[in-house]
Amino acid sequence: MAERMSIRMSGLGGQGVVTAAHILSLAATLEGKESTVNPFFGAEKRLAPAESYVRISTTRISERGEVLSPNIIMIFHPHVITLGKCYTMPFFDGLQKNGIILVNSDVPLNLSSDELKQLNKLNAKLFYIPATQIASEVGGTELSTNMAMLGGLLGIVPLASIENIQKSLMDRFGGGQFVASGSTAALDDTLKTKYEKVTQLIEKNIEVILKANGSIEEYII
Repeated sequence: MAERMSIRMSGLGGQGVVTAAHILSLAATLEGKESTVNPFFGAEKRLAPAESYVRISTTRISERGEVLSPNIIMIFHPHVITLGKCYTMPFFDGLQKNGIILVNSDVPLNLSSDELKQLNKLNAKLFYIPATQIASEVGGTELSTNMAMLGGLLGIVPLASIENIQKSLMDRFGGGQFVASGSTAALDDTLKTKYEKVTQLIEKNIEVILKANGSIEEYII
């Protein structure tokens, strides 16, 4: 891994973008790295744009707030791109040279020739993953889409081990005190109702992560 990585997660309200950022950040911290996480959202309602920013480094991090020049952009819903449901346009604005984009979609999206040209100039790598499908089939609920996205990310860049992701999940759902907002806490509670025990939640979501880890496909720009 590079010495420092900045990640912008863009999705819609109800997809667990904030939760995914927190779980990744804590997992990186458990590995002895420096990490910060910052959520950003407007109206707290389902399907409204939502973003989270994660910084991971082997050295001290002094930056806070929005990630303007990410190494990695994660798109949790196709509408972020196709309907412009995001706070940053175009969706890859600020992406660093040789950056990575991971999109939750069953098929490659119909990007414009201009968008493809700009991505090509950046030497960007574009990956797709059917995250929602994996979440439903393996985890039993679309609420695990965020875990599928994390699994896809770890299949591209090993930012944290599966073991530490599992510990982070246990901290989040097994009694951790982190709460970003009322709606995020409500989503956590809703996810818990999908499983009989927290241990089952952890096991199923780890299965989602492992399945997603090998389900990414690179789109040649």
